[in-house]
Amino acid sequence: MATHAFKINRYNPDDERRGHYMQEYPLDVQKGWTILDCLNEIKWKQDGSLTFRRSCRSGICGSCAMTVNGVNMLACETQALTLKSSTIVVEPLRGYPVIKDLVVDLEPLVESLYAVKPYLITKTPLPTDQERFQSPEERAKIDGLYECILCGACTSSCPSFWADKKYIGPHGFLKAYRFVADSRDEGTREHLEALDDKHGLWRCHTIFNCVEACPKDLNPTKAISELKKELVREKIG
Repeated sequence: MATHAFKINRYNPDDERRGHYMQEYPLDVQKGWTILDCLNEIKWKQDGSLTFRRSCRSGICGSCAMTVNGVNMLACETQALTLKSSTIVVEPLRGYPVIKDLVVDLEPLVESLYAVKPYLITKTPLPTDQERFQSPEERAKIDGLYECILCGACTSSCPSFWADKKYIGPHGFLKAYRFVADSRDEGTREHLEALDDKHGLWRCHTIFNCVEACPKDLNPTKAISELKKELVREKIG
């Protein structure tokens, strides 16, 4: 067991005069504890006012995405002792409005999703006696796309989003391409419609922050590149 200093962003909207500040908590970290385990320990035994999101604790829901030692990650998947630092700085995801402490307002993320219509769009009637089949090769095209858990870590790491809060963001582009690449989908134009403006694909500067930030090792930058190709095809075709 090793003692660590946790420096955690604190912000209370009821005391805006104080603004954001860092509060330090000493904690004896046990082997195998994740950052989320540590935050729970601090909340349960040191400061019940500490506020953060968490749910599944299994890396599925994306609720506990936050910035730890300057890197976006899921708190439930990151073991504290692997950070190899006696001081661990925990902050909310950058770019999103902070509601309280480590909790951010994800409304921009949701609005971007609405814009790209993240659902299957079909125009031909569903066969009455069968499903909409895909070949194994067609199905393989959406690998690396459907696994997104919408934690917001990728978009929070994007400088284009920091500068433009209406920017669709890597998460939105990845979700859009998940359906554009789906052989059953017939709504490519509808998915691309919101992406062809100053808040869309062309604002991406291929910095690759989103790739490094994704806790599921997905590649939003590749999806963005493919979407640009699709958009060009739509325009010239």
